[in-house]
Formats: sequence, structure tokens, C-alpha cells
Amino acid sequence: MFASPFPDVEIPEVSVYDFLFAEVDQADLDHVALIDTSGGAQTTYRELIERVNATAGALAARGIGVGDVVGLLAPNSSLFAVTFHGILRAGAAATTINALFTAHDIAKQLTDAKATMLITVSALLPQAQEAARTVGITPENLIVLDGDGAAATGHPNADDLLAPGAPAPQVDFDPATHLAVLPYSSGTTGNPKGVMLTHRNLVANMAQIRSLLAMSSDDRILAVLPFFHIYGMTVLLNAALQARATLVVMPRFDLTAFLDTIQEHRVTYGFIAPPVAVALAKHPLVDQHDLSSLRVILSGAAPLDAELGTAVAERLAVRVLQAFGMSELSPVSHIMPADGGQEHFGEVAPLSSCGWPVPNMVNKIVDPATGKEVAYPTEGLSERGELWVKGPNVMSGYLGNTEATTTTIDSDGFLHTGDLAQVDHAGRVFIVDRLKELIKYRGYQVPPAELEALLLTHPAITDTAVIGVTDDDGEEIPKAFVVRRPGTDLTADEVIEFVARQVSPYKKVRRVEFIDVIPKSASGKILRKDLRSPTA
Repeated sequence: MFASPFPDVEIPEVSVYDFLFAEVDQADLDHVALIDTSGGAQTTYRELIERVNATAGALAARGIGVGDVVGLLAPNSSLFAVTFHGILRAGAAATTINALFTAHDIAKQLTDAKATMLITVSALLPQAQEAARTVGITPENLIVLDGDGAAATGHPNADDLLAPGAPAPQVDFDPATHLAVLPYSSGTTGNPKGVMLTHRNLVANMAQIRSLLAMSSDDRILAVLPFFHIYGMTVLLNAALQARATLVVMPRFDLTAFLDTIQEHRVTYGFIAPPVAVALAKHPLVDQHDLSSLRVILSGAAPLDAELGTAVAERLAVRVLQAFGMSELSPVSHIMPADGGQEHFGEVAPLSSCGWPVPNMVNKIVDPATGKEVAYPTEGLSERGELWVKGPNVMSGYLGNTEATTTTIDSDGFLHTGDLAQVDHAGRVFIVDRLKELIKYRGYQVPPAELEALLLTHPAITDTAVIGVTDDDGEEIPKAFVVRRPGTDLTADEVIEFVARQVSPYKKVRRVEFIDVIPKSASGKILRKDLRSPTA
């Protein structure tokens, strides 16, 4: 077992609202909190707090409070930020819904979460209406923030919601046990499950990463990662606001708009997922923009290949960092500090690692075959094993799923991540692969992430994913799905040969399929289940 090398931090027993907004310096009140790139509207911290309180009052006047769950289905915007924190301020829990979901997916989450209200925007209204009808949410409880209003459509809009001017309610709950948010796991290895995160979970994770991220009111943070996903919710929507930074909010990712936004708003800090790193390293559009304001880029949500990260760092002359986490951990459990670790450890962490455990956390690496803990190394790297973590940011459990909860969190409080990892003598953790995604070729373990990282170094490959498929003899073999760079005529044989020259024989790619796009979740994780079919 090994602990975070960073000193423990104090975790106040307060709500998310109080942690973020109860003690705002007067000097910060008129500082810009949010800039909507769609339309250019700016929201100061004073306006944000006032609107959050007004929203909480409006929800309370409609009977929403402690014990209720409200669905929030919207892309990134200042409206999302206000509504999200208004729900929490009212004492209810927010179940944030993927903006790409179909009506069926929305209804499934609303049903499981037992949501009694759904808040959305006009662009997503058709699927929201269908889902609301399916689960029995009445028209007056389907709020369309930017809609035409209840008189015209039957659905209240933001103006209708706030018109009565009801004050924010007085709510009383225990932050350690009271549910704040209910995001759903990605479902890449099974049915999505409601992840129960308390106010203490979210407050703890903000406190754990605060000094390591080193964001300040001088920073302009690019907010393109979706707020409905726990990565964007905690690291951007919450941690950046707590630092009194300015969030430059994009509703969706588009490379040209992304680069234009950095240039126009002089963005200093970027949070991305690995697919964006591929574009930053390889796309010619990058050279047509002035990105000199950027000082830090942090990648999370999926493993970032070290060579790819280094290419981004060198091309943009920025510090590239990596972090690790999962919804069940609120989400950050491991991170490289903003300086890469230089101040604390006298050296920068290798980009192949995800840094160190955050404060107040302890880790184990456990051999999945034997259940025995892997020895901490005196030099070099430890043996591989499943990463187990324990700390105040660990979820309280899966909603209504005791079996899944007890399978994931053991009796000692360690959450079993399902990720294979190693630790080095300096306490840095290296994520090797997903335990359930390992390909077993003739008894040998083949990590898909390793092959994907190698394939991305090929100049004719812009994106890739590797899965295990069954050959004619019933043997599991590695298959690569490849997105070719436009204008190239790369063949399957060339891909196979490229990999074979650089890996052990058992790791060779044995099938290749060219596709137009690799399916990924909103947070950037490869949706391997979408690549699998009976004939794949």
C-alpha cells in the first residue's frame, strides 16, 4: 500500500454551494466567471451567484428540494452552470444526461434516477419531450431554458421559472451523505449505472486538486469538455470556478472553433481528452493560429500516449500533463501538478504516467490472478496489477445496485478500478490498460492501448482502436480499426507490417478494418462495445 506524497488537505463539512460561493472576495464579484462563445454573453461571479440562488428559489417554489432528483440535459453554456448549481443549492440532486443521448437513453436514465423534473434546451427538445412522455414527466415539469415559454408551448422557460422571484430556500442536510449528483458510468463494459456522489465527495475532490492544478483568477480556462460528464463537471465547472478563473465555454468540440477560441480569448489553460491531442499534434490548422497564450494542457478521461503528448508539448510550447480518474472517484484520483512535479520532487513526471495519487488517498496494486498486493519497488517499476484506491472522493455506491457496489468497493473501502497499473519508485502511477479490455492471445496478455499508441505514430493514421476478436479457429486475436489520413492509400498489410516490426510476435495486429471515425464517448473514451459485432 502506498499513500499520496502530497500533504493531506482539509475537507470542510459544507455543501458544494457553500464551498464555492459562501465566501467570495468582494474583488472577485465583478470578475467574469463565464463567457459563452455562442453569442459572446459574459456572466460575472456576482451575476452567477444571484442566478444560482434565484434558480434554487424557483425550483423550491415548484416543490423541488431535499430528496428529489432533477434531470439536466443540455450542452455547455452559462445556463447549464446556473441550472446545475441551482439544483444543488435547492437541496436536490442533479442527474446530468449526455447531450448525445436518444430519447430511449434519456428515458432509461430518468427512470433509473427517479427524476421528477427534466431541464433542457430547445435544440434537444424533441428527444426530451419523447423521454418525458415515456417516464410520465408532465409538460410543466419539462423546463426548456431557452424556449418560448409556458404560454406558447406548455413548457416553462428560464423567464417563467424565475418570474415569481422566490428566495433561495433554507436547506438542511449532511454533506457527507446527501446526494449531490448522479452521473451515469459510460457503460463501455456493461449497463450504465448511477454513480452516487455526495456533496462531500465533490468538495473533497475540489480540495484535493486545488493546489495541484494551480489555477487562478488570472487564468482563462477553455471549457469544451462536457459539463454533464464528471470530468468537465468537477475540473472545469467546479474547480475553475473555485479558483475564480474565467471559463470560456464552448457548447461542443469543433477543431476550427476550438483553435479560434484559444486565439481570440487568449486562453491560458486547456483541458482535453486524447482525441483532441491527436488533432493538436497532427492537424495543419494548428499552424494557422496563435496559441501562444496557452501555458498548460491537461489530458484526462482516457490514457494519453507519451509520444503523442510530447508532440503536442513541442508543437505548442506548452506544459502537457496527464491525470487519471473515473466517475466513481468524483473523478480525479491521480494527477501531475501544473509544473509537472518539479517543485515537489525535483523532476517532471514522465508523460507515460498519470502522476501521483492526489492528497488524502492511498493506493494498492493487486495481482488479479492471486489477489495479492504487488510489492512497491525500490527502483524501476512494480509488477502489473489492478489499481485499488481509497479516499474521501470515492462514491457512496451505485444507485439501487448493491451487488455492483460491493463488487467495486471492498469491505476496507478500496475501490477496485478495473484498470491495470504499475507504480515506480517515486510513487508515480502508470495505467497500463483496462483489466476487462485485455486481449488474451494464446495465453499472452495484449494491451489494446499499447497497440493504439503505436499505430498513432504512423503518419497515415489519424485515429485508431484495437479490440479482441475471434478468428476462424476460435482464438482471440487483436484487430485494429483505423482511420486513414485523407489523401493516403494505406493498406491493411502495411498496417500489419508496421506493427509487426515493432512488437513481440504475440502482440501483432492480425486484422485491420478501415473506418471513417472511431466511436467515442463525450469524454473521449473509445466505445469498444460499438466496434464489436458477431462478424467483426
